[in-house]
Amino acid sequence: MTDVLTWTVERRPWLAERAELLRKELTEIDAEVARLEAAKVVFGQWAEATDGGRRPAGIVAPAGVGRCVKTDRPAEGSHDAVYQVRLPLSKRTIDLVAGSIRRRRNQLGTRWRKAAPGSQAVIVLAVLRHDQRLADMAGGNEVSASTVRRRVLEVIDLLSARAPRLDRALKKLARRGGVVVLLDGTLIRTRRRTGKEDRKNYSGKHKAHGLLFLALTDERGNLIWVSAAKPGRSSEITAARHAKITGHLREAGFGALADLGFVGLDEDPDDPVVITGRKATRNHRLTTAEKEADRLVSRERAAVEHGFANLKSWRIISKLRVNVRQATTLLRALLVLANTEVQR
Repeated sequence: MTDVLTWTVERRPWLAERAELLRKELTEIDAEVARLEAAKVVFGQWAEATDGGRRPAGIVAPAGVGRCVKTDRPAEGSHDAVYQVRLPLSKRTIDLVAGSIRRRRNQLGTRWRKAAPGSQAVIVLAVLRHDQRLADMAGGNEVSASTVRRRVLEVIDLLSARAPRLDRALKKLARRGGVVVLLDGTLIRTRRRTGKEDRKNYSGKHKAHGLLFLALTDERGNLIWVSAAKPGRSSEITAARHAKITGHLREAGFGALADLGFVGLDEDPDDPVVITGRKATRNHRLTTAEKEADRLVSRERAAVEHGFANLKSWRIISKLRVNVRQATTLLRALLVLANTEVQR
């Protein structure tokens, strides 16, 4: 009897400790069950909003610059979850677009528009900056895709009209004291065309379909002019001759630095306005002085890549889906936006 009583007294603390551990484990299990229930509810809302992931959620224009907001519930009367995305643009750029829209409406005498100039500006900039699909923007802003397309084309036309011509751009740069410009070309990729247009836009250099654009920048890399679009199979020197760049430069008293793709562009060796490096051939290797000259030209013209980088930060041109004329208008509109956003 004494052994049983001793065993019971010794076992009681162990049983109490065991019971406390079981209660803690049960509490953790209840919390895990609650989290799983919450996840089930959220997944059910997502499946209902996107039809089981078979269609994307709607996207609306951002409420403000530098702001990133997500709504937890779908809009009333809609089954789409609505998200707001970040628009990394300055207020000056939005004011420029909104002011252009407002002036255009005053010229036309438009009495009523559903969207205010600022709202239209933000929607258009979201399409140009992030390449948002028109259907996504339309669903999030309760308009049709054709309405968004019409607003985008209207703003592109307004901005492209502000892009300077080559002679005016050079005169403006001369008033600021500039004497040298940087010349380069780039290929903006496009979708593959069908029929006869297929090979015309194929660039053998880049092994891709696209349109060729030339650009002039100042010595700091600020864009001052963009040429009209040329088929991707065209060479840079041919596009420069078609735009008569050397004649405009000589008339304005400017010199230009260019890469080896423009060798032979300037036909006046006694008074050249386009300075390029020297090419090595099979029968002529570059001397030490010529190599050093090539390095100096490359170093001075490196800033032109900043201009193209600013232009290509607008993702609408990551792969164009428009014809040649519309592509030229689009690039010139983006030139105005890039210069408004970035000035070196």
